[in-house]
Amino acid sequence: MPRYLIERSFQHGWEIPVSNKGVQTCQNIVMNNSEENVTWLHSYVTPDKTKAYCIYEGPNPEAVRKVALKNGLSVDKIFEVKVLDPYFYL
Repeated sequence: MPRYLIERSFQHGWEIPVSNKGVQTCQNIVMNNSEENVTWLHSYVTPDKTKAYCIYEGPNPEAVRKVALKNGLSVDKIFEVKVLDPYFYL
């Protein structure tokens, strides 16, 4: 399955609370993503929470964009990426 790096912007910041509301938010994202065979692997968020860099797997960029729209998330840029594991070389 192809892997993608998605750059997102959040004018007012992005935070998923550590609470039942946060659990529900993540469950909704995972459920919506599964409809397009897309998997959210993890995200990196800047300290001011206005930018996020998310790693996803999915069949194609269009599927990733489609679920982002359904989840109310921006997609500034999307890049197909490959894993480079430095420990492979040791």
